[in-house]
Amino acid sequence: LRRFNTTRRRHPLSTGAAGVPAPAVLDGIRRERELLVPLRALATAEIDSTDLSVHDLRRQITGMFGPGAGSEARMSTRIESFGFKYGLPTDADLVLDVRFLKNPHFEPDLQPLTGLDAPVRDYVLQNPETQAWLERTLPLLEFCLPRFEREGKSYLTIAVGCTGGRHRSVALAEYLAGELTGRLELNPRAVHRDLHRGDASSRYPAAEGPALGLGGPALSRTKGE
Repeated sequence: LRRFNTTRRRHPLSTGAAGVPAPAVLDGIRRERELLVPLRALATAEIDSTDLSVHDLRRQITGMFGPGAGSEARMSTRIESFGFKYGLPTDADLVLDVRFLKNPHFEPDLQPLTGLDAPVRDYVLQNPETQAWLERTLPLLEFCLPRFEREGKSYLTIAVGCTGGRHRSVALAEYLAGELTGRLELNPRAVHRDLHRGDASSRYPAAEGPALGLGGPALSRTKGE
C-alpha cells in the first residue's frame, strides 16, 4: 500500500469499468493475492518485502538466485587510467586528477615507456608528492567504496587521469588496484584507455645524425615498421 501511495500509481486490479467507481488500492491488492494463490502453492521461496528498501530487496533476490547464490555478490570495480587530452571516460563515477605530479614524459629515457614499465613506475611512485597524495587518497577510497557497495551499486569506475594517459595515470591505476585488492577484497581491475595513444614521437627513438630539414637525410619508415 505504501508503495502505491508513494508512486501515486493505480493498482492494475483497482481499475473500475466505465461508469463504475474504481475499487480502492487495498481491494486491488486483495484481489492480486487471491489470483496468486495457485502460484504461491508452487513457490519454493518467499520474500516478505514489506520493510525492505529497493536495494535490500535487490540484494536478497541476487543472493538467493543470482550467480554465486548463497554468497554475497561483490561490486565490480574498475580503475581506469586516461588522458585528459582525449576527454573524460563517460562511465566514470569518481575522477582523480594527477596532472600536478612530475611528468615522466619530459624525461628522454622515460618518454617512450609507459606506466607499466618499472622505470616509469618507480619515477612516479618515489616522488614525495605522490606518496603524500596516496596517503590521502587511499583512506578516502577505503571509506567510499564499501558504502557504494552497501547502497547496491553493482559497478564502480574510478578514473585516474594525467595529460596523455600513458605514464602517471597508468602507474597509479595499477598501484591503486593492487592496494585496494589487499585492503578491501573487492578485486578491482586496472584498465588503461589511452595507453597506446599519443604522438609518434613518443613511440620512436630520436633519429641520429643531422637534423631533419637541415641538410640531413629524410627519416622514413616502411609500412608496419
